[in-house]
Amino acid sequence: MEYTVQKLGRLAGVSTRTLRYYDEISILKPARITSSGYRIYGQAEVARLQQILFYKELGFSLERIKKIVTDPSFNEAEALKEHREQLLEKRKRLDMLIVNVEKTIASSEGGMTMTDKEKFEGFKQKLIDDNEKKYGEEIRNKYGDDTVNKSNEQLKNMTQKEYKEVTRLENEVTTTLAEAFKTGDPAGDIAQRAAELHKQWLTYFWSEYSKEAHAGIAQMYVDDERFKVYYDKKQPGTAEFLRDAIHIYTGFKK
Repeated sequence: MEYTVQKLGRLAGVSTRTLRYYDEISILKPARITSSGYRIYGQAEVARLQQILFYKELGFSLERIKKIVTDPSFNEAEALKEHREQLLEKRKRLDMLIVNVEKTIASSEGGMTMTDKEKFEGFKQKLIDDNEKKYGEEIRNKYGDDTVNKSNEQLKNMTQKEYKEVTRLENEVTTTLAEAFKTGDPAGDIAQRAAELHKQWLTYFWSEYSKEAHAGIAQMYVDDERFKVYYDKKQPGTAEFLRDAIHIYTGFKK
């Protein structure tokens, strides 16, 4: 069966503007264009759109989706199996949050007592799942499954006080780094303070700290585009600045 832009948009629940944009960026091109200029989509395009929407639901950027679905080695059947696993994980996370809310309601109404650890279980699992989705493959390849699994367990076992502190540290790293970046000196006192705060933040996730690993993850912030975009979103060059500050802090400055 074939579809025009309007019909495919209604079928998939997306706007015709979106479909035209997908054509422009070559992530989803029509099977053919009629002599009257109408875009016509076939079954292959319907399947491609489904894949795109699956990846969008999982939080992937369009740029990353395009790289995946246009890769010559892309396997639709394997991708669907992967989507299923990721969606099941997402459902599991949502179920945990729902249970968390229900327990909190019961606790506030005096029906049960909720421990501090229980209050944050869903949120910590969400953080772990989000990190796995975004960076899991790279981190596991670099540091190994055992190290990453230990880090996840350490996060799960954080007390309310520890979880609050790690959140505070993350915010302080961001503000101190922004202030340090304005100086332009990664060896300066403020930049080195940012590197020290970053170390303190890491120790909440790592069972054992090492300067070499700290320097390595700083380099990854520059080498991996996703990390780089995160640090550079407000000020381009911040990822490189943090890398340089940490390399000076750890003594790995080349």
